Amino acid sequence: MISDILKEKLQKSLGKLGLSADKVIFEHPGDFSHGDYSTNIALILSKKEKNSPKELAEKIVENLEKPKEVEKIDVAGAGFINFHLTKEFFASSLKDATKESFGKNKTLAGKKVILEYTDPNPFKIFHIGHLMTNTIGESLSRIAEFGGADVRRVNYQGDVGLHIAKAIWSILKDKKKVETNEDLGEAYSKGSKSFEEDEKAKEEIIEINKKIYSREDEEINRVYDQGKEISLDNFEKMYEKLGTEFDKLFFESEAGKEGREIVESNANLFQKSDGAIVFKGENYGLHTRVFINSVGLPTYEAKELGLAKIKDEYFSYDESYVISGNEVNAYFDVLLEVMKHVYEKEGFANKTTHIGHGMLRLSEGKMSSRTGDVISADSLLGEIQDKVLEVMEEREVENREEVAEMVAISALKYSILKQGIGRDIIFNFDKSISFEGDSGPYLQYTTVRAKSVLDIAKAKGLKPSNELPDDWESIEIERMLYKFPEVILRAWQDKSPQLISKFLIDLAGSFNGFYATQKIVEEGGEYKIFLTKAVANTLKNGLHLLGIKIPEKM
Repeated sequence: MISDILKEKLQKSLGKLGLSADKVIFEHPGDFSHGDYSTNIALILSKKEKNSPKELAEKIVENLEKPKEVEKIDVAGAGFINFHLTKEFFASSLKDATKESFGKNKTLAGKKVILEYTDPNPFKIFHIGHLMTNTIGESLSRIAEFGGADVRRVNYQGDVGLHIAKAIWSILKDKKKVETNEDLGEAYSKGSKSFEEDEKAKEEIIEINKKIYSREDEEINRVYDQGKEISLDNFEKMYEKLGTEFDKLFFESEAGKEGREIVESNANLFQKSDGAIVFKGENYGLHTRVFINSVGLPTYEAKELGLAKIKDEYFSYDESYVISGNEVNAYFDVLLEVMKHVYEKEGFANKTTHIGHGMLRLSEGKMSSRTGDVISADSLLGEIQDKVLEVMEEREVENREEVAEMVAISALKYSILKQGIGRDIIFNFDKSISFEGDSGPYLQYTTVRAKSVLDIAKAKGLKPSNELPDDWESIEIERMLYKFPEVILRAWQDKSPQLISKFLIDLAGSFNGFYATQKIVEEGGEYKIFLTKAVANTLKNGLHLLGIKIPEKM
């Protein structure tokens, strides 16, 4: 990348002056008149030198060999060194921007990366919170793949526990025939309410929970197996709709066995408390967590210990990421501390990173799957799709339902990914489905528009060319496109898909301004057609990284 060339030349200049810097940071000035790259290295080094930052910057520039990709280098402000790239560089960089591989890099080559996300529980609704973690996890998985990593997408689901016992209790109590995931969700809601309000029901549910683990009751087993199958089938349909294909499904039932054995074999690390086995986190500046409860069953914490081992046996990972709601951040702090001791030799704690995301909120406020007013993913996506169909009413589009579903999913995913992972999101229907402005549909529409321009050019026999016209002056789009690989690199380093979202929106805005003011398809417009081809390909690759599909027509 051009930034690497600039850093190399700058380091040589510093060497000539008897200076050195462990790290040189380049940034892109917000105003193109200040150059395409800028560094404050002179301001940093001047603290050790007698020269003023500006004087030092001028000396650095005097000794700096100008690369052929740079038109001029100047010193601005208190001592910033600005690099202005040539229009020939921009034209040349368009070749890369038109390649299928544009944006890919090798920073993670040879790395085995496992990402766990979505994690819906059988017998419960696939709700809007699962849409949140699925969107983030899928995007990060694709960014890691662009970095050359060997990626495994995994999904950890709670197929044992009180939530299932509550649902089964309700099903058995009402002698209800269960056929859909909604039936299971209603049963769970009713069982959860009874567990909290009815002492007898609570005792019966706790007993059912024990039998789920032991598999000793045929009727409970029958309801359990049927309900689990219904749930998993429903989940698979949702994964297909969202564009996620998991490599492996893990379940609490298998992780629990491993986890209990691990806790029992590390007795020196845990303590007994009121019949339970706990980890005294206060000794490590954390808080106490129960790993084996008072009836001898492994808790989520113990199961997570088992899961870390099972994941490694499956993939022997270099890096493991767990994406979930940030309300469990403190829980993961304790878990990672325990993993340091339990898996000291394996180093699982150092390999594992928890990424906590905010909540997806609607006008009703935070959802709760215990109170029966949980908002299902199906219902939310269905409502968005209905509104998209209204917006598309006057458009001539084939496969309207299919396109509307793509646009609805785009609206949701972009709303999630356009801001920091840790922040809560208030989903706004009107803004999210707009074909103009800061939205996923706007990006889809811009990509379709760019492809349409290319189709028209092809029909007229005009071929794209990156040969510069004689009177060409560099424009904003060119000054943006070459940055795309840098954006992807940083998006993985910072685990920040929103950097890609921001880049794509800016690029789409720049292209639409270009489209509105320029006649692209015309004799002599071959370079502008090539530029359009680069934009279309960059938007396509960027939307892929966000997990967003592009319709043929909109």
